[in-house]
Amino acid sequence: MKTIIQGKEQISQATIPEIPEWKIIYKRLIAILDHYDPKRTFKLREREAKIFKELEQKLKDTFIDYALGQIKIEIAYKWISQFNKTAKELIELLKIPGILLSKELRSFIEDPRNHLRKKIFIYTHDLLRGRIDLDEYEKRAGPAVRTSFRTNLRTLYQDWVLITTIKHLAKRGAFIAYPEHKYISLERLGKQKTGTIPPNLVLYLEGKGYLSFFIEAPRPIGWEDTSDLQRTWKLYTALRPDVLIYTGKVLNIVRIGQDPPILRPNIILECKELEDWYLRVRDLKGPFTKPLTAEEWRSKWIQGLWTGLADVLGVTRTEVQETIESRKAIRLKEYQIVTLYKSFYNPDTMILVSRSKIPESIRKDIEYHGIRIIDDVGFNEEKIRELADLLEQYAGGEESITIELTGETMKLLKQAYTKLKQQYKDITIQEVIKKALEKLIEEQ
Repeated sequence: MKTIIQGKEQISQATIPEIPEWKIIYKRLIAILDHYDPKRTFKLREREAKIFKELEQKLKDTFIDYALGQIKIEIAYKWISQFNKTAKELIELLKIPGILLSKELRSFIEDPRNHLRKKIFIYTHDLLRGRIDLDEYEKRAGPAVRTSFRTNLRTLYQDWVLITTIKHLAKRGAFIAYPEHKYISLERLGKQKTGTIPPNLVLYLEGKGYLSFFIEAPRPIGWEDTSDLQRTWKLYTALRPDVLIYTGKVLNIVRIGQDPPILRPNIILECKELEDWYLRVRDLKGPFTKPLTAEEWRSKWIQGLWTGLADVLGVTRTEVQETIESRKAIRLKEYQIVTLYKSFYNPDTMILVSRSKIPESIRKDIEYHGIRIIDDVGFNEEKIRELADLLEQYAGGEESITIELTGETMKLLKQAYTKLKQQYKDITIQEVIKKALEKLIEEQ
């Protein structure tokens, strides 16, 4: 409250809002441009260019802090430190080349603030050129900052839970059976182009069997025409839990024509990173949308990637507003969506890992649906031991190993295969090796 003293009277006025720092910096930038670059070519002399560049970065940084509000960007650096520590220990433990992250998360982990600067680069440029005003800038750039920040924190925590679980299993002798390059892949980009949904990772637990991990599946697979798209449409609209886990070595979960359109998972793992995640609501559109024709789909891709995805994601944009309004949607609380995953996919077991403690009333509701809860986890690796214990019980499938043959050994195998193929038309390489081993044992 600002108070003004006039003589003996004290006049109380309404609080005058403080001007955000980013708006003050904006005015300084505009003053420089008006004086040195009225045509907005952004071709300044070296001295002015240096000052302008520094102020422009300060504008972005102060706006990022303003947009995040009470959420401090420092939290990202703390979480990244925890993730990197666990990742490094896991790489050394498994003796693997590394961990593959999505391009988005990799950029965020390298430098969260710089990643967010990139998200508002175009908006800032448009603001300084006069294409948008301050209000429009705040409306567009603010959500871009908050969405990117929250999405990356969510992915970061989910990935931390997963690599911590793998670390516990690795200490018990687990090793990577797939992929063959031995990287742990935590992203799904391009994995479905061949019309299948392969796993991110398959672990083999000595003496127990395999566990196959699918992150954020099911996802869309490759299609050619309208009939293909109609067949695969359920993969675009299916509910997508954080992680599906299968007993055995499962290399493709697509089951077109089935509802849900994937192999039934043995385990679903869902991770929640927010303190108040259970209070949040979400409009669930996916399972209720109607199929698009390939022609409609492709025309939207021509309009732009984001517009083309709007129907799949259920995100409102003016270009697709009428289409979106014609689709059905349902609004659910976040914890209700968790229980929906359980009823929709009917796994043997579902586990919910929550960074924060869940209130007793919400906990009872979730557990009533047969979901196991591990809460108040934070970044405590010991709390994930319970998850690793459960997964270990589900390891199974036929035991197998991968052997790399080179040189003379490979030449002999080819000769044996060619010879036996003349006698046994449908014989496989595996059967050739089996016969050779049986013969060797008989002769001993």
